[in-house]
Amino acid sequence: MFFLVPGPLTFALFAHGFGWGNLAWLAAVLAGTGIAGLCGQLPGVEPRPYILRFDEDKSNPLYRRVCYTFAWNAVLSFALLNLGGLLIATVTGSWYMRQIYRYAYFPVCGTILLLGAAGVLPRVRPSTKGEGTERRYFYGSVWAVTVSQALLLALWKTLPETRTANLAKLGIFVGALLLIGLAGMRGLLPRTRPILPGELTVAD
Repeated sequence: MFFLVPGPLTFALFAHGFGWGNLAWLAAVLAGTGIAGLCGQLPGVEPRPYILRFDEDKSNPLYRRVCYTFAWNAVLSFALLNLGGLLIATVTGSWYMRQIYRYAYFPVCGTILLLGAAGVLPRVRPSTKGEGTERRYFYGSVWAVTVSQALLLALWKTLPETRTANLAKLGIFVGALLLIGLAGMRGLLPRTRPILPGELTVAD
């Protein structure tokens, strides 16, 4: 998720392939997350599990709040910007993705980071009390956006740039988001089952 933070650089990666800028940023991310992981300051690499029972009212550590905030940015920013670009292309017949990522990415990213800092987003609140249900929103969103964006990338590479093709891309993208999101809400996808108060982490 930290690798995706510089949105315009990520756009260039998918549009033109891996460049020196991507390599330098990847090295920085690997170094930073590697150090944090060795210090036990990343979700899932703690010396011992932090959350033993879901819905316990425990303080949510800063590293978890930071990591999940940036994860929400990776989930939401690209999906919203790609959806906006699809809508514009469908209506006008022209693509403006480069301009959208250049001018709109950082305002969207900044808004999501501010929401995370304010503790508004699921899994980044000051307490872990709602973890049993908030985790399903997070993982459901990850499933929906990841699969939908993979489909969109395949369609973008294979279909022509016509209004009919753009409409098809838009319909498939939105349809995949809705269907997979619904499956996540119903707990049909991995890690989207709601965990009841008092259940142990080993239950999932």
